[in-house]
Amino acid sequence: MNNRRARTLTAVFAFSLILLLVAVLGHIWESDALVTDFSRKNLKPCGAYLFGTDWLGRDMLKRTAAGLSMSIRLGVVTAASSAVIALVLGTAAAVLGKAADMAVSGLIDTMMGIPHMLLLILISFACGKGFTGVAIGIALTHWPSLARLIRAEVLQLKASQYVKISERLGMGRWRIAAEHMLPHLVPQFLTGLVLMFPHAILHEASITFLGFGLPPEEPAIGIILSESMKYLITGKWWLAVFPGAALVATVLIFQGLGQSISGLLDPGSAHE
Repeated sequence: MNNRRARTLTAVFAFSLILLLVAVLGHIWESDALVTDFSRKNLKPCGAYLFGTDWLGRDMLKRTAAGLSMSIRLGVVTAASSAVIALVLGTAAAVLGKAADMAVSGLIDTMMGIPHMLLLILISFACGKGFTGVAIGIALTHWPSLARLIRAEVLQLKASQYVKISERLGMGRWRIAAEHMLPHLVPQFLTGLVLMFPHAILHEASITFLGFGLPPEEPAIGIILSESMKYLITGKWWLAVFPGAALVATVLIFQGLGQSISGLLDPGSAHE
């Protein structure tokens, strides 16, 4: 079991370093990704340009790295915001009493009953699109599932003997929540935080692909994939294959990180 935990920690550390490297390189290359040079347009992948170039002569490796960097930064901001919203509402719903619990539960059900992409597009469009609009839209639409999970966990904790004893001893509700409940919610919070990353990245790419997300001048993965569609029929496969594969790989890495962290924080949930 110790060997497995060591391997898991090593994998988490390695993947985190890879993602950090991509984010840093992409940020450094962000201006270079916009540089056009018609003398090198539509080059296939080669030693000088590993991902080839597009119809404006832009380096697709740098554009892909810049797009992933933006997606990772957006994922960090939105996942953290959504997880905090879920923790606050999920805890408050079970601590403040039946009225608050009913209000938050109704809000969760309402949010989950609305088509996710439609709500995300509406919020993003209402907030002016761009990085800020997309970030607000994702942050305000990704918390319900985690909030429901945290609320259910808090309700179980409220029924435990040590919480009931604390109440009889006169301990306040918020003190009980901070001292007796919050430590038990950390695994769900951290796992939910990490697992929101791939959803945030995919939804950002999706609404950007549809034209409701980041502006066209940004080197975002959704924009790169959207622009490449018109060139696929001419045989320029590298314009979509490499950015798409990079996006899928990033999502899979985040999912793997989430599962690894879940196993580390809750060893009983891990299966041999």
